[in-house]
Amino acid sequence: MNWYEFLLRNRSEVFERSLEHIGLVGASMAIALIIGLPLGVALVSRAKLQRWVIGAANVVQTIPSLALFGFLIPVPWIGGIGASTAIVALSLYALLPILRNTCTGIAEVDPAVVESARGMGMTPWQVLWQVQLPLAAPVLLAGIRVSTAMCIGITTIAAAIGAGGLGVFIFRGLAMVNNQVILAGAIPAAFLAIAADSGLGYFQRSSAKR
Repeated sequence: MNWYEFLLRNRSEVFERSLEHIGLVGASMAIALIIGLPLGVALVSRAKLQRWVIGAANVVQTIPSLALFGFLIPVPWIGGIGASTAIVALSLYALLPILRNTCTGIAEVDPAVVESARGMGMTPWQVLWQVQLPLAAPVLLAGIRVSTAMCIGITTIAAAIGAGGLGVFIFRGLAMVNNQVILAGAIPAAFLAIAADSGLGYFQRSSAKR
């Protein structure tokens, strides 16, 4: 039995695990965006603090994902076995590209355009929302694309702490020493990553044209 036949025979479980995978990634990305975008905007004019915060996010990236899951399990309120620990860890991993691209995108907006907007009587809030963020959108979306693809991949490891997702098939296949079961989890996860990247890439190109 090849991986395709396995998917067909177990399509209900594959569908359920795919929804779990999408839910974990969606929740993690939502948290990372809620934290990362405002924090990135606030750090643009604070160069010293920006180095410290982005440096801390870089350190998180160097921690192996399985180790980070393990570190978070005993943490009160957010730890334990299951989805909550996975979502916290995935959100931390997703922060760096969002933070860095938010800071870079806004900082690279032409100062002359910003000064023109201020000269027209715009408030700082209007300059941010109507000038800087729209012009920085392609760079921001590039960071979101990276974070999303990375989250989809790392979520497969979250099955090791009982979070579910397509990684369940991968770990099951490893236990059975069965490559077909491993592929039944790896290939749908790869398709999810490609679909998400393609969709976000379309929005990125559209925002660049606008």
